[in-house]
Amino acid sequence: MTAKSDAKGNRPATKTLRVGIIGCGRPRSSEGATGYGMAHSHAKGYAASPYAELAALADITPENAQAFQKEHGAETIYVDYRRMLDEADLDIVSICVWPHLHAEMVLAAAEAGVQAIHCEKPIAPTFGEVRHMVEVCARKGVQLTFNHQRRFAPPFRTVRGLLREGAIGELQRIEGRCPDMNDWGTHWFDMMHFYNDETPAEWVLGQIDATEVRTIFGLAHETLGISQVRFVNGVDGLLFAGIGESNMPANRLLGSDGVIEVGLRHGDAIRLCSSQTNGWQTIDPGGSIHVLEAVEWGIADLINALRHGTEPELSSRRAFRAAELTFATYESSRRRGRVELPLEIEDSPLLAMLESAPPQRTTSEV
Repeated sequence: MTAKSDAKGNRPATKTLRVGIIGCGRPRSSEGATGYGMAHSHAKGYAASPYAELAALADITPENAQAFQKEHGAETIYVDYRRMLDEADLDIVSICVWPHLHAEMVLAAAEAGVQAIHCEKPIAPTFGEVRHMVEVCARKGVQLTFNHQRRFAPPFRTVRGLLREGAIGELQRIEGRCPDMNDWGTHWFDMMHFYNDETPAEWVLGQIDATEVRTIFGLAHETLGISQVRFVNGVDGLLFAGIGESNMPANRLLGSDGVIEVGLRHGDAIRLCSSQTNGWQTIDPGGSIHVLEAVEWGIADLINALRHGTEPELSSRRAFRAAELTFATYESSRRRGRVELPLEIEDSPLLAMLESAPPQRTTSEV
Protein backbone atom coordinates (compact mmCIF):
# COMPACT_ATOMS: atom_id res chain seq x y z
CA MET A 1 0.00 0.00 0.00
CA THR A 2 1.44 3.34 -1.01
CA ALA A 3 1.80 6.44 1.14
CA LYS A 4 -0.41 8.96 -0.67
CA SER A 5 -1.10 12.43 0.75
CA ASP A 6 -4.44 13.36 2.29
CA ALA A 7 -6.57 16.33 1.20
CA LYS A 8 -4.39 18.71 3.23
CA GLY A 9 -1.15 17.41 1.73
CA ASN A 10 -0.12 15.51 4.86
CA ARG A 11 1.53 12.16 4.25
CA PRO A 12 0.72 9.27 6.60
CA ALA A 13 3.71 8.42 8.78
CA THR A 14 3.17 4.66 8.98
CA LYS A 15 2.66 3.62 5.34
CA THR A 16 5.35 1.80 3.38
CA LEU A 17 6.86 3.90 0.59
CA ARG A 18 7.28 2.02 -2.69
CA VAL A 19 10.66 2.69 -4.32
CA GLY A 20 11.81 2.33 -7.90
CA ILE A 21 15.41 2.61 -9.11
CA ILE A 22 16.36 3.69 -12.63
CA GLY A 23 19.82 2.51 -13.65
CA CYS A 24 21.07 -0.52 -11.72
CA GLY A 25 24.62 -0.70 -13.03
CA ARG A 26 27.34 -2.88 -11.59
CA PRO A 27 29.30 -2.32 -8.38
CA ARG A 28 32.50 -0.30 -8.70
CA SER A 29 35.52 -2.30 -9.93
CA SER A 30 33.38 -5.30 -10.88
CA GLU A 31 33.72 -6.75 -14.39
CA GLY A 32 31.99 -4.55 -16.96
CA ALA A 33 31.36 -1.68 -14.53
CA THR A 34 31.13 1.77 -16.13
CA GLY A 35 30.87 3.80 -12.94
CA TYR A 36 30.57 3.54 -9.18
CA GLY A 37 27.41 1.44 -9.06
CA MET A 38 25.76 4.05 -6.84
CA ALA A 39 22.38 2.36 -7.18
CA HIS A 40 23.66 -0.38 -4.88
CA SER A 41 24.24 2.17 -2.10
CA HIS A 42 20.80 3.66 -2.76
CA ALA A 43 19.25 0.21 -2.39
CA LYS A 44 21.04 -0.38 0.91
CA GLY A 45 19.70 2.91 2.19
CA TYR A 46 16.11 1.99 1.36
CA ALA A 47 16.57 -1.52 2.79
CA ALA A 48 17.71 -0.02 6.10
CA SER A 49 14.49 2.00 6.43
CA PRO A 50 11.38 0.48 8.03
CA TYR A 51 9.30 2.89 5.94
CA ALA A 52 10.44 1.90 2.43
CA GLU A 53 10.46 -1.15 0.18
CA LEU A 54 12.23 -1.65 -3.14
CA ALA A 55 9.39 -2.39 -5.55
CA ALA A 56 10.72 -2.00 -9.10
CA LEU A 57 13.90 -1.69 -11.16
CA ALA A 58 14.52 -0.24 -14.62
CA ASP A 59 17.66 -0.82 -16.66
CA ILE A 60 18.24 -1.03 -20.41
CA THR A 61 20.45 -4.07 -19.73
CA PRO A 62 18.20 -6.79 -18.26
CA GLU A 63 21.19 -8.78 -16.99
CA ASN A 64 22.25 -5.86 -14.78
CA ALA A 65 18.75 -5.53 -13.36
CA GLN A 66 18.49 -9.26 -12.75
CA ALA A 67 21.80 -9.32 -10.86
CA PHE A 68 20.67 -6.27 -8.89
CA GLN A 69 17.34 -7.90 -8.06
CA LYS A 70 19.10 -11.04 -6.85
CA GLU A 71 21.21 -8.96 -4.46
CA HIS A 72 18.69 -6.35 -3.29
CA GLY A 73 15.22 -7.65 -4.16
CA ALA A 74 12.34 -5.84 -5.95
CA GLU A 75 9.10 -7.20 -7.36
CA THR A 76 9.44 -6.23 -11.01
CA ILE A 77 12.09 -5.46 -13.62
CA TYR A 78 11.52 -3.09 -16.55
CA VAL A 79 13.65 -2.28 -19.58
CA ASP A 80 11.65 0.92 -20.18
CA TYR A 81 11.72 3.28 -17.20
CA ARG A 82 8.64 5.12 -18.46
CA ARG A 83 6.66 1.90 -18.31
CA MET A 84 7.87 1.42 -14.74
CA LEU A 85 6.64 4.89 -13.85
CA ASP A 86 3.25 4.13 -15.43
CA GLU A 87 2.71 0.71 -13.88
CA ALA A 88 4.61 0.29 -10.60
CA ASP A 89 2.65 2.76 -8.39
CA LEU A 90 5.81 4.29 -6.92
CA ASP A 91 6.26 6.85 -4.14
CA ILE A 92 10.03 7.40 -4.50
CA VAL A 93 12.28 7.09 -7.53
CA SER A 94 16.09 6.98 -7.43
CA ILE A 95 17.85 7.98 -10.66
CA CYS A 96 21.33 6.48 -10.99
CA VAL A 97 22.30 7.08 -14.61
CA TRP A 98 24.69 9.43 -16.43
CA PRO A 99 24.04 13.19 -16.22
CA HIS A 100 22.70 13.72 -19.76
CA LEU A 101 19.69 11.52 -18.85
CA HIS A 102 18.85 13.16 -15.52
CA ALA A 103 16.54 15.90 -16.76
CA GLU A 104 14.26 13.73 -18.88
CA MET A 105 13.96 11.12 -16.13
CA VAL A 106 13.34 13.60 -13.31
CA LEU A 107 10.66 15.34 -15.35
CA ALA A 108 9.03 12.03 -16.31
CA ALA A 109 8.96 10.89 -12.68
CA ALA A 110 7.46 14.21 -11.59
CA GLU A 111 4.78 13.93 -14.28
CA ALA A 112 4.03 10.36 -13.13
CA GLY A 113 3.04 11.69 -9.70
CA VAL A 114 5.73 10.27 -7.42
CA GLN A 115 6.23 11.97 -4.07
CA ALA A 116 10.02 12.11 -4.08
CA ILE A 117 12.93 11.84 -6.53
CA HIS A 118 16.52 11.20 -5.49
CA CYS A 119 19.01 11.79 -8.30
CA GLU A 120 22.74 11.35 -8.70
CA LYS A 121 25.02 14.32 -9.36
CA PRO A 122 26.13 16.37 -11.23
CA ILE A 123 22.60 17.55 -11.88
CA ALA A 124 22.63 18.09 -15.67
CA PRO A 125 24.83 19.18 -18.60
CA THR A 126 23.29 22.69 -18.86
CA PHE A 127 22.10 25.24 -16.33
CA GLY A 128 18.77 25.58 -18.08
CA GLU A 129 18.07 21.89 -17.44
CA VAL A 130 19.06 22.31 -13.80
CA ARG A 131 16.66 25.21 -13.33
CA HIS A 132 13.81 23.48 -15.18
CA MET A 133 14.06 20.29 -13.09
CA VAL A 134 14.01 22.22 -9.83
CA GLU A 135 11.15 24.49 -10.90
CA VAL A 136 8.92 21.67 -12.19
CA CYS A 137 9.33 19.57 -9.06
CA ALA A 138 8.68 22.58 -6.82
CA ARG A 139 5.53 23.41 -8.77
CA LYS A 140 4.24 19.85 -8.54
CA GLY A 141 5.11 19.46 -4.86
CA VAL A 142 7.64 16.70 -5.53
CA GLN A 143 10.52 16.42 -3.06
CA LEU A 144 13.67 16.52 -5.22
CA THR A 145 17.08 15.68 -3.81
CA PHE A 146 20.56 15.20 -5.28
CA ASN A 147 23.24 12.92 -3.89
CA HIS A 148 25.72 15.37 -2.34
CA GLN A 149 26.33 12.66 0.24
CA ARG A 150 29.51 14.19 1.64
CA ARG A 151 27.32 16.35 3.86
CA PHE A 152 26.90 13.21 5.98
CA ALA A 153 30.57 12.11 6.09
CA PRO A 154 32.01 12.31 9.65
CA PRO A 155 35.04 14.54 8.84
CA PHE A 156 32.93 17.27 7.27
CA ARG A 157 30.30 17.21 10.00
CA THR A 158 33.09 17.40 12.59
CA VAL A 159 34.58 20.41 10.81
CA ARG A 160 31.23 22.20 10.72
CA GLY A 161 30.84 21.54 14.43
CA LEU A 162 34.26 23.06 15.09
CA LEU A 163 33.33 26.13 13.04
CA ARG A 164 30.11 26.62 14.97
CA GLU A 165 32.02 26.31 18.25
CA GLY A 166 34.31 29.13 17.14
CA ALA A 167 37.42 26.92 17.02
CA ILE A 168 39.10 29.23 14.47
CA GLY A 169 37.22 32.42 15.26
CA GLU A 170 35.13 34.01 12.51
CA LEU A 171 35.14 32.07 9.24
CA GLN A 172 36.84 34.06 6.48
CA ARG A 173 37.74 31.72 3.61
CA ILE A 174 36.88 28.20 2.41
CA GLU A 175 39.28 26.44 0.04
CA GLY A 176 38.86 23.23 -1.91
CA ARG A 177 40.96 21.08 -4.22
CA CYS A 178 39.62 18.45 -6.61
CA PRO A 179 40.07 17.11 -10.17
CA ASP A 180 37.33 19.16 -11.87
CA MET A 181 34.68 21.86 -11.40
CA ASN A 182 31.58 19.75 -12.01
CA ASP A 183 31.67 16.01 -11.36
CA TRP A 184 33.73 16.41 -8.19
CA GLY A 185 33.65 20.19 -7.83
CA THR A 186 29.90 20.14 -7.27
CA HIS A 187 30.64 18.47 -3.92
CA TRP A 188 33.05 21.19 -2.81
CA PHE A 189 30.80 24.02 -3.98
CA ASP A 190 28.04 22.34 -1.99
CA MET A 191 30.33 21.98 1.03
CA MET A 192 31.10 25.71 0.92
CA HIS A 193 27.42 26.35 1.60
CA PHE A 194 27.41 23.55 4.20
CA TYR A 195 30.31 25.08 6.14
CA ASN A 196 28.94 28.61 5.76
CA ASP A 197 25.49 27.83 7.22
CA GLU A 198 23.81 27.80 3.77
CA THR A 199 24.64 31.44 3.12
CA PRO A 200 24.03 32.29 -0.58
CA ALA A 201 26.78 33.49 -2.89
CA GLU A 202 26.91 37.01 -4.33
CA TRP A 203 29.32 36.71 -7.27
CA VAL A 204 31.83 34.39 -8.95
CA LEU A 205 35.11 35.08 -10.74
CA GLY A 206 36.67 32.11 -12.51
CA GLN A 207 38.90 30.83 -15.28
CA ILE A 208 39.33 27.44 -16.90
CA ASP A 209 41.76 25.79 -19.30
CA ALA A 210 40.55 23.13 -21.74
CA THR A 211 43.75 22.11 -23.48
CA GLU A 212 42.90 18.49 -22.73
CA VAL A 213 39.21 17.79 -22.20
CA ARG A 214 38.29 14.83 -20.02
CA THR A 215 34.90 13.16 -20.39
CA ILE A 216 33.48 11.85 -17.12
CA PHE A 217 30.22 9.90 -17.31
CA GLY A 218 29.83 11.22 -20.86
CA LEU A 219 30.18 14.88 -19.86
CA ALA A 220 33.12 17.10 -20.89
CA HIS A 221 35.26 18.65 -18.15
CA GLU A 222 38.06 21.20 -18.20
CA THR A 223 41.76 20.45 -17.75
CA LEU A 224 42.37 23.06 -15.06
CA GLY A 225 40.26 25.65 -13.31
CA ILE A 226 40.06 28.16 -10.49
CA SER A 227 36.98 29.78 -8.99
CA GLN A 228 36.67 32.62 -6.49
CA VAL A 229 33.27 32.92 -4.80
CA ARG A 230 32.08 35.79 -2.61
CA PHE A 231 29.25 34.95 -0.21
CA VAL A 232 26.84 37.63 0.99
CA ASN A 233 28.26 37.46 4.52
CA GLY A 234 31.75 38.35 3.25
CA VAL A 235 33.20 34.82 3.38
CA ASP A 236 35.31 33.89 0.33
CA GLY A 237 35.39 30.53 -1.41
CA LEU A 238 38.31 29.36 -3.51
CA LEU A 239 38.25 26.15 -5.58
CA PHE A 240 41.28 24.74 -7.40
CA ALA A 241 40.53 22.09 -10.04
CA GLY A 242 43.04 20.05 -12.00
CA ILE A 243 44.77 16.75 -12.63
CA GLY A 244 47.46 15.33 -10.38
CA GLU A 245 48.48 15.01 -6.76
CA SER A 246 48.95 17.99 -4.47
CA ASN A 247 50.07 18.70 -0.93
CA MET A 248 46.99 20.86 -0.55
CA PRO A 249 44.21 19.36 1.60
CA ALA A 250 40.82 18.57 0.10
CA ASN A 251 39.34 21.39 2.20
CA ARG A 252 41.03 24.20 4.12
CA LEU A 253 39.10 26.70 6.25
CA LEU A 254 40.69 29.93 7.41
CA GLY A 255 39.29 32.01 10.23
CA SER A 256 40.19 35.08 12.21
CA ASP A 257 41.92 32.84 14.78
CA GLY A 258 43.18 29.77 13.02
CA VAL A 259 43.03 27.15 10.28
CA ILE A 260 41.30 23.78 9.82
CA GLU A 261 42.46 21.24 7.22
CA VAL A 262 40.74 18.01 6.20
CA GLY A 263 41.60 15.39 3.60
CA LEU A 264 45.37 15.96 3.47
CA ARG A 265 46.81 13.58 0.84
CA HIS A 266 43.56 11.60 0.87
CA GLY A 267 43.70 11.02 4.63
CA ASP A 268 40.71 11.44 6.93
CA ALA A 269 42.23 13.13 9.98
CA ILE A 270 41.44 16.78 10.68
CA ARG A 271 44.20 19.27 11.55
CA LEU A 272 43.44 22.34 13.63
CA CYS A 273 45.76 25.23 14.47
CA SER A 274 44.66 28.28 16.46
CA SER A 275 45.66 30.47 19.39
CA GLN A 276 44.09 27.84 21.64
CA THR A 277 46.29 24.96 20.38
CA ASN A 278 49.99 24.34 20.82
CA GLY A 279 50.77 24.08 17.11
CA TRP A 280 48.82 21.66 14.93
CA GLN A 281 46.27 19.49 16.71
CA THR A 282 45.11 16.26 15.02
CA ILE A 283 41.48 15.22 15.41
CA ASP A 284 40.09 11.79 14.52
CA PRO A 285 36.58 12.29 13.10
CA GLY A 286 35.75 8.59 13.33
CA GLY A 287 35.13 8.04 9.64
CA SER A 288 36.29 8.66 6.09
CA ILE A 289 35.66 11.59 3.76
CA HIS A 290 34.73 8.94 1.16
CA VAL A 291 32.50 6.73 3.34
CA LEU A 292 29.84 5.16 1.10
CA GLU A 293 27.49 4.75 4.05
CA ALA A 294 26.95 8.50 3.67
CA VAL A 295 24.76 7.67 0.66
CA GLU A 296 22.61 5.46 2.89
CA TRP A 297 22.39 8.18 5.55
CA GLY A 298 21.21 10.58 2.87
CA ILE A 299 18.45 8.13 1.91
CA ALA A 300 17.36 7.88 5.56
CA ASP A 301 17.24 11.68 5.78
CA LEU A 302 15.16 12.14 2.62
CA ILE A 303 12.66 9.50 3.80
CA ASN A 304 12.38 11.24 7.16
CA ALA A 305 11.87 14.60 5.43
CA LEU A 306 9.20 13.13 3.16
CA ARG A 307 7.32 11.62 6.09
CA HIS A 308 7.42 14.76 8.22
CA GLY A 309 7.28 17.52 5.61
CA THR A 310 10.70 19.01 6.40
CA GLU A 311 13.51 20.08 4.06
CA PRO A 312 15.97 17.24 3.39
CA GLU A 313 19.67 17.86 3.84
CA LEU A 314 20.22 17.09 0.14
CA SER A 315 17.39 19.31 -1.09
CA SER A 316 17.30 20.61 -4.66
CA ARG A 317 17.37 24.16 -3.27
CA ARG A 318 20.83 23.51 -1.88
CA ALA A 319 22.01 21.45 -4.85
CA PHE A 320 20.90 24.21 -7.21
CA ARG A 321 23.20 26.69 -5.46
CA ALA A 322 26.18 24.36 -5.93
CA ALA A 323 25.40 23.88 -9.63
CA GLU A 324 25.02 27.64 -10.01
CA LEU A 325 28.60 28.14 -8.83
CA THR A 326 29.91 25.59 -11.35
CA PHE A 327 28.11 27.18 -14.30
CA ALA A 328 28.91 30.69 -13.06
CA THR A 329 32.61 29.76 -13.09
CA TYR A 330 32.29 28.62 -16.69
CA GLU A 331 30.34 31.78 -17.55
CA SER A 332 33.00 33.96 -15.92
CA SER A 333 35.62 32.28 -18.10
CA ARG A 334 33.47 32.91 -21.17
CA ARG A 335 32.87 36.58 -20.28
CA ARG A 336 36.36 37.08 -18.87
CA GLY A 337 34.87 38.92 -15.95
CA ARG A 338 32.98 38.68 -12.70
CA VAL A 339 29.50 37.13 -12.79
CA GLU A 340 26.83 38.45 -10.47
CA LEU A 341 24.28 36.01 -9.06
CA PRO A 342 21.60 34.83 -9.59
CA LEU A 343 22.87 33.32 -12.83
CA GLU A 344 20.57 33.94 -15.79
CA ILE A 345 22.01 31.68 -18.52
CA GLU A 346 20.44 28.55 -20.03
CA ASP A 347 23.37 26.74 -21.67
CA SER A 348 26.69 25.37 -20.49
CA PRO A 349 29.39 27.95 -21.27
CA LEU A 350 32.00 25.19 -21.18
CA LEU A 351 30.20 23.09 -23.80
CA ALA A 352 29.53 26.20 -25.91
CA MET A 353 33.19 27.23 -25.82
CA LEU A 354 34.31 23.70 -26.71
CA GLU A 355 31.96 23.68 -29.67
CA SER A 356 33.39 26.93 -31.01
CA ALA A 357 37.01 25.96 -30.33
CA PRO A 358 37.51 22.17 -30.16
CA PRO A 359 40.18 20.99 -27.68
CA GLN A 360 43.61 19.73 -28.71
CA ARG A 361 43.10 16.40 -26.91
CA THR A 362 40.19 14.49 -25.43
CA THR A 363 40.38 11.62 -22.97
CA SER A 364 37.68 9.50 -21.41
CA GLU A 365 37.91 8.59 -17.71
CA VAL A 366 34.61 6.75 -17.24
